[in-house]
Amino acid sequence: MVSGMVDKRHDISERLSAIAEEIADLALESLRDSIEAGETKSSDEEKRLTRARRAVEKAAHLLGSDL
Repeated sequence: MVSGMVDKRHDISERLSAIAEEIADLALESLRDSIEAGETKSSDEEKRLTRARRAVEKAAHLLGSDL
């Protein structure tokens, strides 16, 4: 039973890591758009995406620790 729980946690952790990468790609796209628009500061959207990515990475780490 414990092994099954560890496998499920690992799977979720891996999926969250993939989602974090997707969010990072969106943040970079937002940053590129800001640069192309001539803006000199990060957009609110990019900042929000970065915060979301960090939260998802933290969740992935918490689920993946002690496996």
